[in-house]
Amino acid sequence: MKRILYLLLVAVAATATQAQTTIQPDPVIEKMVSEINADSLKSTIMQLVNFGTRHTLSAQDPLRGIGAARDWILSRFNEFARTSHGRMTVELDKWSLPADGKRVDVTANMGNAMAILHGTDTGDKRIFLISGHMDSRVSDVMNRASNAPGANDDGSGTAAVIECARIMSSRAFPATILFVAVCGEEQGLFGSDHLAERARQNNWAIEAVLNNDIMGSNQSNETGIIDNTRVRVFSEGLPFYELDKNASGIRAMGLENDGKSRQLARYVKETGERYVPNLEVVLVYRNDRFLRGGDHSSFVQRGYTSVRITEMNENYDHQHQDVRLEKGTQYGDLPQFMDFEYLRKNTALNLCNLANLAKSPSFPEDVKIDVKNLTNSTWIFWKAPRTGRVKGYYVLMRETYQAFWQKKFFTAQTEIHLPYSKDNYFFAVQSVSEDGNESLPVIPAVAR
Repeated sequence: MKRILYLLLVAVAATATQAQTTIQPDPVIEKMVSEINADSLKSTIMQLVNFGTRHTLSAQDPLRGIGAARDWILSRFNEFARTSHGRMTVELDKWSLPADGKRVDVTANMGNAMAILHGTDTGDKRIFLISGHMDSRVSDVMNRASNAPGANDDGSGTAAVIECARIMSSRAFPATILFVAVCGEEQGLFGSDHLAERARQNNWAIEAVLNNDIMGSNQSNETGIIDNTRVRVFSEGLPFYELDKNASGIRAMGLENDGKSRQLARYVKETGERYVPNLEVVLVYRNDRFLRGGDHSSFVQRGYTSVRITEMNENYDHQHQDVRLEKGTQYGDLPQFMDFEYLRKNTALNLCNLANLAKSPSFPEDVKIDVKNLTNSTWIFWKAPRTGRVKGYYVLMRETYQAFWQKKFFTAQTEIHLPYSKDNYFFAVQSVSEDGNESLPVIPAVAR
């Protein structure tokens, strides 16, 4: 009997080994990535800088200030919508923000510029969101009169949003993609907070948020490092939202490093490095940098899966600074301090992830791991996703101390038996489309 059991395990191990898959890039996504243009991104940055300031409280002037910038972004979105065969619609999400006695000293007219590329599958309610913030500032956060170029902070993120919308608007995806240039970030994340709360109140099925903030410069002050081959992705560890409710399950399963935003960060790394040459995606296991905050936090705080994409080496001489020459050093967020080829790569990182997610089926349902018996093997089973046509599933595996998934096993079934101990590894399951596009991974719950 022991001999038979041994031979069965050997056979399973051989099958599992054969199932390990080398992922091939999707040629449709490769084509879209190839269309991202550094000159197009530079042109967008220069136009944003030409509005003088984009301070949230700046005058609503047709040629200068936040209102002019917002109208121009909307005009770009409308250009793309006209060639989208009706799939893209454009919206100005506007509201009035009362003075708060802090960073808002007058009632402000607010507006997020939004382009919605509607999914072709009417049964697929998923939304994937890309954002950057359109507003800018100088040294004094209340100074709304001085020029605040905001080329990198966050002209870079806004340009990435516009470029992705330009290229993706001519394509069709089963799920919906939302392109947003939010306002009010520098005054207190007001634009993203408004949008995230609107999403929560209306039960939008936002599955992932890619927030882009300061992603177009390749060099740091102080250290003098120059490097356009690495980009950071920040993600929360333990969930901000309803942590008390989820804490016991997280502790029992040892999932302190496997929250949904952390899983999205791993997905961004794997997919980005698949499609963007000479770019290492560096995962930072923090929600954000010290003393700073970003628009992804507005979504994280409401339970949405969200990450922040930011350049590897920040230069604080060109962030939140008055434009000036002082002791031989040029300060200010000016376009001459940007690397537009680096911005192209970071924009490509966004596009390939949005496309891969929006082309994928929804994630598998009711994923479970069997723990009823003491075994040195693992049985995982699940149900088919709610939407999308699946070719099969990837079962991901890594040792518990490893940061990234180490192996992928493909199966066309809704279960898998693996000759690896459930005690020694973490597992997850992804749905896979006929074109090879993967959903976000789902960590199995314990079968009861």
